[in-house]
Amino acid sequence: MDVISLRGLRVTGTHGVLAEEQSRAQPFEVDIDVHADLRAAGASDDLDDTVDYGALAEAAARVVAGERHALLERVAERIAEVALGDERVQSVTVTVRKLRPPVPLDIASTAVTVTRP
Repeated sequence: MDVISLRGLRVTGTHGVLAEEQSRAQPFEVDIDVHADLRAAGASDDLDDTVDYGALAEAAARVVAGERHALLERVAERIAEVALGDERVQSVTVTVRKLRPPVPLDIASTAVTVTRP
């Protein structure tokens, strides 16, 4: 299966379980792998024949910036739902990273990855 990959989409959002996470925006990073048949686009060289990764990035950014969820799992699920809204997408893998996790340890990030058919 063919893959369109988006890496390192950074968006500020308000997600988390703690009260401070629900009131103060923080940075998130998103990776998306969209599985689709890209043969038509490869033959035609026409954007209308493929999944527009720019539009997908904007849709994912709207989820992160415009919605509020407690869990990264829910954020990843919502992005997967948006990607699967394009009938050409056969499956999608979404990773959402919290770049400033609220733990008293030296951790670069925490992440959740979901794969949906």
